Amino acid sequence: MRSSKQLLLVSGLVASLASTFIPAVQAATTVGVIAPRGELKTMKQWSEFGKYLSAKIGDSVEIKPYAPNKVIAAAKAGEVNFMLANPTQAVILQELNGATALATLNKKSGPQFAGVIVAKKGSGITKAEDLKGKKVMSLKFKRAAGAYTFQTYHLMQKGIDPHKDFASFQEGKKQDDLVLAVKAGVIDAAFVRSGILEAMEKEGKIKMDDFVVVDQRSGDGMSLAHTTELYPEWYLMSLQGTDTGMSDKVKLAALDLKDSDTAAQQAKIKGFVAPVSMDGMKAALKALKIQPYDK
Repeated sequence: MRSSKQLLLVSGLVASLASTFIPAVQAATTVGVIAPRGELKTMKQWSEFGKYLSAKIGDSVEIKPYAPNKVIAAAKAGEVNFMLANPTQAVILQELNGATALATLNKKSGPQFAGVIVAKKGSGITKAEDLKGKKVMSLKFKRAAGAYTFQTYHLMQKGIDPHKDFASFQEGKKQDDLVLAVKAGVIDAAFVRSGILEAMEKEGKIKMDDFVVVDQRSGDGMSLAHTTELYPEWYLMSLQGTDTGMSDKVKLAALDLKDSDTAAQQAKIKGFVAPVSMDGMKAALKALKIQPYDK
């Protein structure tokens, strides 16, 4: 018979070996989300989507909001597995970081959106030419799609260079603040994405009747007030290094999201559709020499 000391040694060895082969607790699958209206609003809007994905793919999913100017850096640093990014960022992530487009966001207004140039009613600014010599603000230059790229490309096609023809052209941090700055008369006009004006009116922050949409378009299927042509909505991107099997699960889950699901209702979307072509977006970026076509 083995002595008690031998039994203790054996049991200790077994315990040691067992602990060696116990797998570490897996980190949650992470989905970054661009936060143009602030991180708190983004978490409120997308937290249920994280819960929805967790239930669908059988893995814990964490939503991480990112200010627009931090999305690319976060992706490069490997902070997240997936990123819900605007089309400018999606092209950069695809071309420079090997990311893959899984789906395009399908909002209440559809899977496309546009840029808005907004001015105060009574300012005399109604068309592109009226912006010359005026004070204008946008979001991050060469990074914000619906609050810089779309409008700048639109004006360029009319022979207007915002960086040369405005009295001043500055960057803002939040689109809501840009609209409020126009309302207060601090600036003459602002670049924001389609839907912002309607959302702010619904929240009681503004009255759309107090504003003018410069070069307002109609007849293209977009119900929201807008200035520019239509471009693809945000893309759900699988970032380089993310497991292919997990990417497939997330893609199927996103495309399976129904507008009646709690996650869709909280995010105020219909769901997702198969990736919309990036060709129009790429044409605008190339014309403006914006990353990844800035060389």
